[in-house]
Amino acid sequence: MKVHEYQAKELFSQYGVKVPKGNVIFSIDEVEKVYNELGGGKVVVKAQIHAGGRGKAGGVKLVNNLEECIEAVKSLLGKKLVTYQTGPEGKIVRKVLIEKASNIKRELYLGMVIDRSKNSLVIMASTEGGVEIEKVAEETPEKIFKEYIEPCVGLMGFQIRRLGYKLGFEKDKLKDFSKFLNGLYKLFIEKDCSLVEINPLIETVEGEILALDAKINFDDNGLFRHPEILELRDIDEEEPAEVEASKYKLSYIKLNGNVGCMVNGAGLAMATMDIIKYAGGEPANFLDVGGGANVEAVANAFRIILSDKNVKAVLVNIFGGIVRCDRIAQGILEASKIVDINVPVVIRLQGTNADIARKMIDESGLKFYTAKGLKEAAEKAVELAKGGE
Repeated sequence: MKVHEYQAKELFSQYGVKVPKGNVIFSIDEVEKVYNELGGGKVVVKAQIHAGGRGKAGGVKLVNNLEECIEAVKSLLGKKLVTYQTGPEGKIVRKVLIEKASNIKRELYLGMVIDRSKNSLVIMASTEGGVEIEKVAEETPEKIFKEYIEPCVGLMGFQIRRLGYKLGFEKDKLKDFSKFLNGLYKLFIEKDCSLVEINPLIETVEGEILALDAKINFDDNGLFRHPEILELRDIDEEEPAEVEASKYKLSYIKLNGNVGCMVNGAGLAMATMDIIKYAGGEPANFLDVGGGANVEAVANAFRIILSDKNVKAVLVNIFGGIVRCDRIAQGILEASKIVDINVPVVIRLQGTNADIARKMIDESGLKFYTAKGLKEAAEKAVELAKGGE
């Protein structure tokens, strides 16, 4: 789950991580009040959407007075903002953060994420703040410094000092940096985060260390422990089909292709998408229906996949381990009576009673195609999708 920048900064403040003074507004009527509360002068107006690249897209504006601030807010609120992360469809700006401008001495990068290959949290830092970290990693990887945190030990003082020195902090600033980083680490652990990123982290002319930007993602599997975090969810920022899928406990992520995927198991779903690409097609989604794949789950999965108008064919790839394939086939046939399936469907069932299941589908009289191998299924689905175009 993602949250907005202003929400992330509120959480930062709770953990002693310094941020610029600011407030969020939802209408133009609030601008003057917030501007005056910040003491006037130069402020920054920042569009609040769940996407990066806002600055380059005109979503971050530095203004000098109240009149400019009002105009900046007017140019953003209710408007569509298109960034490299939103895609051409963009996102509607429904709220704006107004912050006191900072006197920036230098910009840095700081991020925390789980490195699954090492089974530990890694802190990444760089002197190249304000630049996409992917670009830094590609062009100057030696400028990215990493510290891996042992889960049973936690963040150690020597690791903080080592990062501080690499980032160029003077000795008298290491204490402030230590407090900053310890607060960030505590937030990450206690709130079950999957990502915390500050780009840029700044050192001001006055000597303060501030999180000028803030990005936090939370592990969905840990949200049951944090109802206060779940309250921060902004459904307007999420893909409607993904919101709908979450109601039925389906793992669904919309993509840009034309071959819909219905699979049981996240690993098999990833492999299915890879093989669709290998066959020359583009997957339209990731969708894991879970181990049961009962009538209700399959019907909801079909409905959500087919809500995407780009889908020209569907590939169903299910392994009958927990549930026999003939029961899964029966579930698919029953689901077809509930949902109007208006595109060709390729079905690959493997596991217990797979032969019986394929016979049931072949004799159903429906516009379903069966396949034994995944390669065969993917190629057929891609071929049918191209025919549908």
